[in-house]
Formats: sequence, structure tokens, C-alpha cells
Amino acid sequence: MRKLLMATTALLCLGAVTPAKADIIRPLGGSNWTIGAGATLLDFSTAQPPGQHSTQNPCIICGVNQPNQTNTVLGFGYTDFGNTGNLNTAAFFSSGILRDTVLGQDTISAVNYSGAQLIAAVAAIGGVNGGFNIGIDVNDTNKPQTLESFFFLDLTDHVVLAAFLPDINDGIDLLAPSNGTGFADFQLTGLSTSRLVANHQYAFFARMTNLNDGPDSFFLTPSVAAVPELSTWAMMIVGFAGLGFLGYRKQNGAAIRLA
Repeated sequence: MRKLLMATTALLCLGAVTPAKADIIRPLGGSNWTIGAGATLLDFSTAQPPGQHSTQNPCIICGVNQPNQTNTVLGFGYTDFGNTGNLNTAAFFSSGILRDTVLGQDTISAVNYSGAQLIAAVAAIGGVNGGFNIGIDVNDTNKPQTLESFFFLDLTDHVVLAAFLPDINDGIDLLAPSNGTGFADFQLTGLSTSRLVANHQYAFFARMTNLNDGPDSFFLTPSVAAVPELSTWAMMIVGFAGLGFLGYRKQNGAAIRLA
């Protein structure tokens, strides 16, 4: 046990002196957001999930004229960002208002999603262990449009929970494999409600460029979130034990010096 604690202590000390990767700062909605080590980096997937958005999967950021978009069953609002095509750039937050048609570009809505609302919505659409993805429905003129970035934000703590393509001037070209409205062409994967706080406020943000047709949409789709493996829990317990042992040694040494 002593050798195990000594090994754990060594690893903890090594982590303390290893330089961390520099945080990335992105201006969103009129303020700076730090993308730190705690943010999840989302993956891009060409897998097309089943289900039509709004009827099976609630929309969060959508273009104008989407059919049957407002999800009144879940009371789930979304941003109608008015994309009718030929836009150089579109940068919009989600909104908790049922079909928010007045939210300006790069503006945080006055009404957003609560943690409790997101947890309930993901469970309602079939997310396992709180897992969900972001479906992207692209409509184009057979020319690609560019997804520059996507963020999931805790507005209460002003923290970036998840990000896609966080580097400045980066992006990925999207050419719809099945052009049309209502179903996802692509997904951003790796999201979970496991870290959400019920009374916190949350929002999504998406930025696209070279929009040549419309409308495009972002919406929630269900997924299966991984749970920590037994070995991961064991490592965490060992780490906490090492920290406790260090604290005990420090207190014990102070008591000896004072004696």
C-alpha cells in the first residue's frame, strides 16, 4: 500500500509541474470565453441519425421556413435565424423562446435552456446515460458550406462545456449527402447532460460561412454516453487516497514541529 501511495504521489507531483496546454480565448456574444482543459472537444460524424427534427428531435438553431418546427410538447425553444441563402456568415445562439425570430446575430437570448430542461429533453428523445449529439441539416446548391465552430456554454458559470473546431479561422466544408429539409446530414458527437446543474442556464452557439442556400438547422439527437469504467474509478480512488495521504503527512509533520 505504501508503494502504491508513493507511486500515486509521484504521478501527482509530475502532473503539478507539467505545463498545461494554453487556454484558447474566443469572443462570443460580446464577451470572451475560455476554452480550457475541462471543455469537451466534439467529434464530427457523417453518420445520419434516424428521426426528423422538431417532430422527433427538438431544434436549437434553425433557418427560416422549417416545417412544424416549434416543439410545443417539450416546450423547447429555438432560434429562427432567418437564413434564406446567400449569406457570407451566420453566427447565432440558441434560444429558449418558442421560435425566436428577433434574436440578432452573435447575441445571447434573454431566455435560455435550464439544466433541468435539457436533461428532460435528452431523456425524452432517448438519450442513454444523458448522451446526445447535434444533428446538422444542410441545404446547399451542390456547393459546400463551411461550419466554422460550435459551442455548448454554461451561461451561469460562464464556462465552455464543449466545443467543435475551436481554432481561429478553422472550419470544415459540408456538402449535403441528401439535400433537403428535416433530417440530419451530419452530426457533432460527444455531448452529455451528466455535468449539467438543474438551475443553471445553458446555450448553444453555431457559426457557418458561405451559406449558399437555406435553411440549415442544428438539433438534438439521442446517443449513448459512456460511463466511467471500473478501472477509471479505481484510478480516481487511488488518486484521492494519495492526496489524503499527503494531507495527513503534512498535518502530522506540522504537529511534530510544534511539539
